Amino acid sequence: MTAAIVFDLDGTLIDSAPDITAAVNRMLAAEGHRPLDLATVTSFVGKGLPNLVVQVIGHVGLDMGRHEELSAATLEEYNRSNSSLTVPYPGVVAALERLAGDGAALGICTNKPEGPARQVLADLGLARFFDVVIGGDSLPTRKPEPGMLHASFAALPNLPRLYVGDSEVDAETAQNAGVPFLLFTEGYRKSSVSALPHRAAFDAFADLPGLVAQALAI
Repeated sequence: MTAAIVFDLDGTLIDSAPDITAAVNRMLAAEGHRPLDLATVTSFVGKGLPNLVVQVIGHVGLDMGRHEELSAATLEEYNRSNSSLTVPYPGVVAALERLAGDGAALGICTNKPEGPARQVLADLGLARFFDVVIGGDSLPTRKPEPGMLHASFAALPNLPRLYVGDSEVDAETAQNAGVPFLLFTEGYRKSSVSALPHRAAFDAFADLPGLVAQALAI
């Protein structure tokens, strides 16, 4: 099962929406606004923090001219406790152990800023699995532009490639990069599974090593 496998982070390996929602709501409280519910904030996740804050500003009617300031405030709030409510999805650790044990080289490609991404991986005991972490501020462009995914694979051994993610953005990124895509269906996806191009889909991480083996055999 020797392969280079790159993962998205939020909604794929970890359920971070509660911490992201808490950070957004602390920023909004400082602005005198009522909190947003988990489902609303989760619907804004996927294209990075600046885009999330754009969506929040539009939703509550704040001044878009303050986007940079409010993005910085939201990031500051998130950095204070970015893993207190965040957990890996069930079976993630066992799947990563199996893949690494079978010789796979693993990486992260996420639109979350690199610093917070590395911090949450460390806090949850996942950092040990990954040889590269590319975040939303690591390069000039973000997913679904393919540059981040190309850079992630460039930092790993030259092996057959797979990308694992949960969302429309991830599916588009894989397609733009020409990399086979495995879709985790229990994350932050908004469209139907059938609407997203993918090599295979799974709802339990116990199934991932087998799907990787199948994908490599094609």
